[in-house]
Amino acid sequence: MSRLKSKLAIEGGTPVRQTMLPYGRQLVDETDIQAVAEVLRSDWLTTGPVVSEFEHEFTKLTGANEAVAFSNGTASLHAAMYAIGVDVADEIIVPAITFVATANCIVYQGGIPVFADVHPDTLLLDPVCVEAKITSHTKAIIAMDYAGHPCDYDTLRVIADRHGLILIADACHSLGANYRSRVVGSLADLNVFSFHPVKAVTTGEGGMVTTDDEDMAARMRIFRNHGITNDHRERELQGSFRYEMVDLGYNYRITDIQCVLGLSQLKKLPSFISRRRAIAAKYDAALANNKAVSVLGVHEDVLHAYHLYVVKLQHHQLRVSRLEIFEALRAENIGVNVHYMPLYMHPYHKQFVDNDANEICPVAEEAFDSILSLPIFPSMTNEDVTHVIEALNKVLNWFAS
Repeated sequence: MSRLKSKLAIEGGTPVRQTMLPYGRQLVDETDIQAVAEVLRSDWLTTGPVVSEFEHEFTKLTGANEAVAFSNGTASLHAAMYAIGVDVADEIIVPAITFVATANCIVYQGGIPVFADVHPDTLLLDPVCVEAKITSHTKAIIAMDYAGHPCDYDTLRVIADRHGLILIADACHSLGANYRSRVVGSLADLNVFSFHPVKAVTTGEGGMVTTDDEDMAARMRIFRNHGITNDHRERELQGSFRYEMVDLGYNYRITDIQCVLGLSQLKKLPSFISRRRAIAAKYDAALANNKAVSVLGVHEDVLHAYHLYVVKLQHHQLRVSRLEIFEALRAENIGVNVHYMPLYMHPYHKQFVDNDANEICPVAEEAFDSILSLPIFPSMTNEDVTHVIEALNKVLNWFAS
């Protein structure tokens, strides 16, 4: 009997793989390690020259005038909210489907996240729903490039300009993507990136904000350094001990150790993205005629970064829930995941919605019940990809209605 028709591992059968394949992971090689080792032998481990070098290379990559590096992606989002002056009772529109940090950064500054629905084809922020959520208290729109697919920034820009709003790109998924022949990183007023290990490139933890606004960049540099106007290296170069804290900031500084890893990783970004797209193409071909799943849409005017590869289960073709499919695939040693539960369904964020409303964002809620993220990362082998496809078919065939 073939594996495709064999007993599921969760039912006592033999798993497709002997070891767990994660949904994402970093790819760090000897050149990365050597670069880090060189910084470890240097005089500067933090607030040193490699930080500004990393920022400069990022401006060249994205076409933005300014880039400000941070300790992690969440710190970058928080700094963006500080830079635009979010205050108590300011409303910021965010997509219902995103990681919690997209909304948390608003709350850190006393603002209110307002959840807008997503488009059913891509799960990207729906501009029609955005406009319906705008009030006299709205200050900005955060568009999140879900899975690595850039949002419809031209339409969102028209809406933002019409209402006098700031447009922010949560581009933590989309480094390496293009929108209408423009590189992600210069599509919004502020563009936010993450360098977590599962992202396109990694610094361990780390983040960046790009912008063409010099004043906002200066504010963010102060914000990441306790609200102090200069850092240790600047004082060393000036031969001065004097510093001034001009506002309440945080220690969101990134280290030279992280930044040199980032510099080394940036050189590999084209090959990383190329491999992600190749894996996605294999999934697309394998799943094209599978009635039990559908893949998310990709607009013709974008180049997708494929941070995630997300499928939707077609429940009318299956006799079990998404949870049972998830558990069965994990038992086959395929590390599927779910990205994400609608923000307002988290206990903390329920305070920002009307408790009497049955469905705040119906498209997001329906999607959450069916989405699965399949493994995708640059070091996946073709055999790994085959295992994912084989396991998915095995589980879906077993549970077919």
